Amino acid sequence: MNIHVLSLFPDMFEGVFGASILKKAQEKGAVELTVSDIREYSDNKHKQVDDYPYGGGAGMVLKPEPMFNAVENITEGRKPRVILMCPQGERFTQKKAEELAQEEDLVFLCGHYEGYDERIREHLVTDEISIGDFVLTGGELPAMTVIDAVVRLLPGVLGQADSHIQDSFSTGLLEHPHYTRPADFRGMKVPDVLTSGNHAKIEEWRMEQSLKRTFMRRPDLLEALELTPKQQKILETLKKELL
Repeated sequence: MNIHVLSLFPDMFEGVFGASILKKAQEKGAVELTVSDIREYSDNKHKQVDDYPYGGGAGMVLKPEPMFNAVENITEGRKPRVILMCPQGERFTQKKAEELAQEEDLVFLCGHYEGYDERIREHLVTDEISIGDFVLTGGELPAMTVIDAVVRLLPGVLGQADSHIQDSFSTGLLEHPHYTRPADFRGMKVPDVLTSGNHAKIEEWRMEQSLKRTFMRRPDLLEALELTPKQQKILETLKKELL
């Protein structure tokens, strides 16, 4: 996968792209990450990329020319998904991450100031994505979040091919609790079932714990999930115990 980020502050990405899973993904050749300064695509001799909004108002608006120039230059006729990080966009989910992970090319637009010239939205962008109902200084941190979620899904990036399958939201449920050694830490013991060696019982316990955690913390997720008869039975039992 090729991922190209357009930002007014490209230095912000150095630490994130140069460490942990994103660094390893590049070393393995699973992804190529490139960050460009939007100012380099400005037609203005002063590298101006923003201007006052028509009609007046507070703040500055990103001009269309640099964004169009940048995308046209880096795509060279290709038509990748062009993603605008924006609080007005579609709420980012694991399902969206899985969808984007199927692409070969992604371009992320990170803005600042008051907003974007509307022509960028209407004629350049294919997707608008928000990471939540709040406003940040710019689109850089949201872009990093989305890119991290997408890249870890690419083949060969994680140590085990199915490492992400049981992640929270991947199954529609929150993930079950995890434990490691020692089995008894200051009197706090690991559940016996996890040390029993009975894999069928372990899987049943994990499913029950995922349902319980989802019901208690994110019951809204259950409304959109089609449960199996077994899951439905477990959930009904949990409701009787907890309510």
